[in-house]
Amino acid sequence: MAPLSRRTAFPKVLIERDSDSEQSSSEEEEEEETPEEEEEDGVTAANEKTEKLEVGSDANRKGKVPITISLKKVCKVCKKPGHEAGFKGATYIDCPMKPCFLCKRPGHTTLTCPHRVTTEHGVVPAPRRKTCKPLEYVFERQLRPAMPSIKPKYVIPDQVNCAVIRYHSRRVTCLEFHPTKNNILLSGDKKGQLGVWDFEKVYEKVVYGNIHSCILNNMRFNPTNDCMVYSASSDGTVSCTDLETGISSSSINLNPAGWQGPNTWKMLYGMDINCEKGLVLVADNFGFLHMLDIRSNHRTGDAILIHKKGKKVVGIHCNPIQPDILLTCGNDHFARIWDMRLIEPGSSLYNLEHKRVVNSAYFSPLSGTKILTTSLDNRLRIWDSIFGNMDSPSREIVHSHDFNRYLTPFKAEWDPKDPSESLAVVGRYISENYNGAALIPLIL
Repeated sequence: MAPLSRRTAFPKVLIERDSDSEQSSSEEEEEEETPEEEEEDGVTAANEKTEKLEVGSDANRKGKVPITISLKKVCKVCKKPGHEAGFKGATYIDCPMKPCFLCKRPGHTTLTCPHRVTTEHGVVPAPRRKTCKPLEYVFERQLRPAMPSIKPKYVIPDQVNCAVIRYHSRRVTCLEFHPTKNNILLSGDKKGQLGVWDFEKVYEKVVYGNIHSCILNNMRFNPTNDCMVYSASSDGTVSCTDLETGISSSSINLNPAGWQGPNTWKMLYGMDINCEKGLVLVADNFGFLHMLDIRSNHRTGDAILIHKKGKKVVGIHCNPIQPDILLTCGNDHFARIWDMRLIEPGSSLYNLEHKRVVNSAYFSPLSGTKILTTSLDNRLRIWDSIFGNMDSPSREIVHSHDFNRYLTPFKAEWDPKDPSESLAVVGRYISENYNGAALIPLIL
């Protein structure tokens, strides 16, 4: 066999790459090539935005124009050149092609947003119609005078004793304080593990990893035995765990046949306990409500559709004064109020509409007459009375909690120590620049 000649031309390689599909940032470089005037043999340009890189030993031999590479900064929000946007250290730079990230309105940037400069901006009661309902009359005559009219002075301590310990290897998804012991805190993570934090023994690490096989979404203590805790997970199970021994038993399993595909796999999210009826209430990702009897530790009744079919129900809360009144919220952009005694599909008492997904909804802890919701449209909404006009909220507070899917959702909750029920606690997404460090404040 004759040896190969060295003069054999190296085959041409044509690499086509769509520059718009690449994710660029202010630190990244984008390579572009000047368009060639001459067409290649049998190959024409299909798109002006497509880069062509030609590699071959005969490219220089034929005297073709060398490849020119230019550096161009591209916005990582709208993917268009000519400007920068996104987080730069602790400062968020707005994209001029998009509305304000905080209040979702055009005409200004996040740094100059009036809702960020003065947090109380725009927090005024919405117009309300006068109602003559008997329940509202009873509330105003009997319950309203018993509530303190002046908010007591709240003193934030200057020094907090704490310990920084890492319990989980994955993202923390839920927290639950012990009902009788202030030094005990429970935490669940993305792997389904349950951690027990004892602030009096900060160097003792207790993590139970055999409870669930994936994300632990919610936890509630047994009202009759504070050593037992119920947990709901994305594996479709509700487990009852003894915190002293770590032994758990599965009370509900919605996927007994195992994985049959994403269209049938059920995951549990919202969870609460009706102490009066002795029921554990859990909701799944298809919009159904399931009930568990605490005494028998078994499922009772059939599943009830309480939200739009196929939409996730992420929050359940029983009224602290009247447990038969139930508040739910989900991905169908609604928070709904139900009567447990007459609950059936489509029988909700009120439907509180939101513009985007509702992350949480809670009754006020003392009177149970107020409602606080957190929605992904960067709004906290408050209804001052469930007996009054529920068509529109009493107040809307613009707050930064619109997040990406890799973060645990922010959920505003009432402060149970506040007797006036005017204080709530919520995390925040947009950070502030504190001496060059990007710190995220906790909003009260």
